[in-house]
Amino acid sequence: MEAGEGKERVPKQRQVLIFFVLLGIAQASSQPRHYSVAEETESGSFVANLLKDLGLEVRELAVRGARVVSKGKKMHLQFDRQTGDLLLNEKLDREELCGPTEPCVLPFQVLLENPLQFFQAELRIRDINDHPPVFLDKEILLKIPESITPGTTFLLERAQDLDVGTNSLQNYTISPNFHFHLNLQDSPGGIILPQLVLDRALDREEQPEIRLTLTALDGGTPPKSGTALVRIEVVDINDNVPEFTKLLYEVQVPEDSPVGSQVTTVSARDLDIGTNGEISYAFSQASEDIRKTFRLSAKSGELLLRQKLDFESIQTYTVNIQATDGGGLSGTCVVFVQVMDLNDNPPELTMSTLTNQIPENLQDTIIAVFSVSDPDSGDNGRMVCSIQDDLPFFLKPSVENFYTLVLSTALDRETRSEYNVTITVTDLGTPRLKTEHNITVLVSDVNDNAPAFTQTSYTLFVRENNSPALHIGSVSATDRDSGTNAQVTYSLLPPQDPQLPLASLVAINADNGHLFALRSLDYEALQAFEFRVGATDRGSPALSSEALVRVLVLDANDNSPFVLYPLHNGSAPCTELVPRAAEPGYLVTKVVAVDGDSGQNAWLSFQLLKATEPGLFGVWAHNGEVRTARLLSERDAAKHRLVVLVKDNGEPPRSATATLHVLLVDGFSQPYLPLPEAAPAQAQADSLTVYLVVALASVSSLFLFSVLLFVAVRLCRRSRAASVGRCSVPEGPFPGHLVDVSGTGTLSQSYQYEVCLSGGSGTNEFKFLKPIIPNFLAQGAERVSEANPSFRNSFEFS
Repeated sequence: MEAGEGKERVPKQRQVLIFFVLLGIAQASSQPRHYSVAEETESGSFVANLLKDLGLEVRELAVRGARVVSKGKKMHLQFDRQTGDLLLNEKLDREELCGPTEPCVLPFQVLLENPLQFFQAELRIRDINDHPPVFLDKEILLKIPESITPGTTFLLERAQDLDVGTNSLQNYTISPNFHFHLNLQDSPGGIILPQLVLDRALDREEQPEIRLTLTALDGGTPPKSGTALVRIEVVDINDNVPEFTKLLYEVQVPEDSPVGSQVTTVSARDLDIGTNGEISYAFSQASEDIRKTFRLSAKSGELLLRQKLDFESIQTYTVNIQATDGGGLSGTCVVFVQVMDLNDNPPELTMSTLTNQIPENLQDTIIAVFSVSDPDSGDNGRMVCSIQDDLPFFLKPSVENFYTLVLSTALDRETRSEYNVTITVTDLGTPRLKTEHNITVLVSDVNDNAPAFTQTSYTLFVRENNSPALHIGSVSATDRDSGTNAQVTYSLLPPQDPQLPLASLVAINADNGHLFALRSLDYEALQAFEFRVGATDRGSPALSSEALVRVLVLDANDNSPFVLYPLHNGSAPCTELVPRAAEPGYLVTKVVAVDGDSGQNAWLSFQLLKATEPGLFGVWAHNGEVRTARLLSERDAAKHRLVVLVKDNGEPPRSATATLHVLLVDGFSQPYLPLPEAAPAQAQADSLTVYLVVALASVSSLFLFSVLLFVAVRLCRRSRAASVGRCSVPEGPFPGHLVDVSGTGTLSQSYQYEVCLSGGSGTNEFKFLKPIIPNFLAQGAERVSEANPSFRNSFEFS
């Protein structure tokens, strides 16, 4: 009952899941929430409580499967499902994450899995004053000719501060002196540039070198500072300043350029001669990144790569180069280096949720939730996500490059139990790069297949007189399901015929379907029977099927022929009367026998075993008719005793014998025998002969009447039709199943016979072995005609 209710709940749960997925996608497109934290905050620190923003209670967090996901594989935040608190997963360094970019924002999503919903949010990292200003060159050398007029300005090397905002570099100071003061100039990029302004003319002979301390201050509380030594060498007059051929050099460099490759070459000239015309090149106002990335040849002005470029880290470089002649005069130019993006980053796939095993009767089920990213730009960063075409799954795009892998149709485990899904993410760059992620989805079994028999019906053969518990055959059924759903149990189903004692005939092994005969079978009592066998699996709910089993009992030669006539257990022998004038082939009598078996086991043959006078009589082998073999003569004895052997055709054959007494008479009108020795006393012997004939006839009649009554009673008990006339039923042993008299003189089981003496108004006729109930069996037994007239006449008296 619970399993049935579970099946009814599946469609409802699926509808609710689809509703929440659509609701989650709609909510995911809203504006993200903003949170902030100061950099260098300890790991595990509290950021915010998301319960109110998510609109959830604490108990719903674990049920909905809430967790934090972000772009890339590094997780900076963690989510406490017990309290709804958003915590730091590690110390955050704003300068490492964002560099000079301000504000420093890390986007993230809160993923609710059940049902699917995205919550967009951003974490802003606030800067703290953790970096002091730093001069890359601890000593700044200026060579100033003594002829320089007061008011001339000299640009000094600026300090570097990794902090941003008010914590960044804010001011410069210089140590007090009589010749110079400091002037601060704002550049278009918001950078403060220190300039040294000459207040008083220099005299190399008076003071050849001046040393000043330049201090850089940031705006932190308390402020941090850094210092550099400014060393001024007073040189002789040099009236020509080096001039670059171009003030701005613009170059594009592929990001895969090898280390040591040339970026560009700057060139300057000086009209002076000698040392005043010798030019050397150096970086001016160069950041640490520029000094790490490029190398400048002081003599040739060749700008070379010192390390590999990475477009995803830095896209452009602005390099200031100063050309200084031997007299200390200098000129500057700018080299603008633009890094050209190459498709050198394959797409990345991050799996958020994965279900590896699903039941075979579900559909519209979310298998996986994942996101894709590519750090390249332009077409190099645009991606296409796909799976194989021949799978019952489809990809559904969501927000922020999130995808869901959804089952499109219900699966059939018996057709396919495992699917290998390859998710391919390809960018649109040249050449195209791709990433493949393999997922194995296993289909769990549901009991949706009933056991199937290998045959719809089985026919088994068993020979009668078998031993009890004999294995007579097997049935077999298979189930396409797996596990307990495929374990088959066999059983016997109630028979359709309530009279069939199936429980005492056959048993079945519940595990393997073997059938056993419980008792010895008798073909003469039961020739065939059929029953149904059921096969049931062990699933929930269990499924079953059935097959028909037909058992045919094979006959064995276990019954000897039984002689119906002449009856061997009569009180007086039956004498057959034969006139001496009979022609050869005259029908004396017919031996009638039956066999309880069937087929060739019931085919009877007759043979004359013994005879008082061999050659006088013969027996037809197929029908048991006893006929004269030649003409009778006066010399033939009056009394003859014949022994007829009745044998069936079984293996081994069985047999029985019948004894016949034949009396030769001159004619039926003279019921006596004239003996040769009675000739002298003919008159005296006539009366004695008459008495003897009458006595013999009376005894014979009584004997035949008793035998026929006995046979009739036995047959009338077996017959289902009403007997005709009045039958006297003798008691005594007699075969229960009598069969028809065929043309061969044997009886098959197609007929039963009535033996009775009927009285009519006209004549007293002795009827022998008259069929009253035809029975048409499957063995095709032949319909039997009544005994032939000549045979019947041999038993009639006029």
